[in-house]
Amino acid sequence: MSQTVDRALSILPLLAEGPADLGRVAERLGVHKSTALRLLRTLHEHGFVYRQSDQRYRLGARLISLAQEAMENLDVREIAHPHLVRLNEQVGHTVHLAVHEDDEVLYIDKVESRYPVRMYSRIGKPVAITVAAVAKLLLADLPEHERRAVAEKLDYPLYTARSTPNADAFLEELATVREQGWATDLGGHEESINCVAAPVRGADGRVVAAMSVSAPNVVVTADELLTLLPLVRRTADAISGEYSGRTPVHTPQHHPEKDTA
Repeated sequence: MSQTVDRALSILPLLAEGPADLGRVAERLGVHKSTALRLLRTLHEHGFVYRQSDQRYRLGARLISLAQEAMENLDVREIAHPHLVRLNEQVGHTVHLAVHEDDEVLYIDKVESRYPVRMYSRIGKPVAITVAAVAKLLLADLPEHERRAVAEKLDYPLYTARSTPNADAFLEELATVREQGWATDLGGHEESINCVAAPVRGADGRVVAAMSVSAPNVVVTADELLTLLPLVRRTADAISGEYSGRTPVHTPQHHPEKDTA
C-alpha cells in the first residue's frame, strides 16, 4: 500500500511541470500503463488531477484549492513564536514579528528584553511605517508601482534627525532593502533605539512577515547590534522554511532514560 501511495504522490510533481500523457506518467514511474492509469483514475476521482480533451493529464482544481486553503490557514505567528523565543534567549534583546495589513504594518508578536530598559511597542499596534525596519522589509517586497503608490501617500514625520524625510528617500531606501534582503532602523524613530530586521518568506518567495531585534543604546551600540544580523537572518530563514513547508517542524526527541533520577 505504501508503494502505491508513493507512486500516486510522485505523479503530482510530474504534472506540476505541465500536462503529461499516460505513457509519460508510466515511464516516469517505471510501471506498466495499466498501473499508471489506475493511479491517475483514483487521483482524478478525488479532483487532484484532471484529464484534458487531448487525453493528457494536469493538476486538478481540488489540489490547487487545498493548497490555497492550507496557505490561508497558516498562522505565521504560531509558527514563528518558538523561534522568536529562542532568539530572545540567545541575545537578550526585544524581538518583534510584524505583518502588512490594510495599509498598516502591525506588530503581531513580541518577546520582551531581559534588560530593565523596555520598549513601548505593543502587539496589535501599528509601527512607524516610514522608519521601522520591519515596515521597510514588508513594503520593499511590493511591486514597484505599488511601492511608489504607498510612498507617495505617506506622511513623513521627522521623529529624529535620522528619520526618512520624503517619498523619494523612502523609495531609494526600499530599493536598497529589496536588494540586500535585510533592513535597519538606526535611531530613525527614537534616537536611543536601534533595530535590525529580516524577512519571513512564504513558499512563493514573497515576504509574509518581518522579524526584528531591537535594543537601546544604553544596552548595546548600533555597531554591536549589527553584528547580530546573521543570527537574525538565520532565524528568519528557519521560520520561512517551516512556514513554507520546505523544512520539517523540529520536535524534541523523548529520551525516557533521561527522565529517571
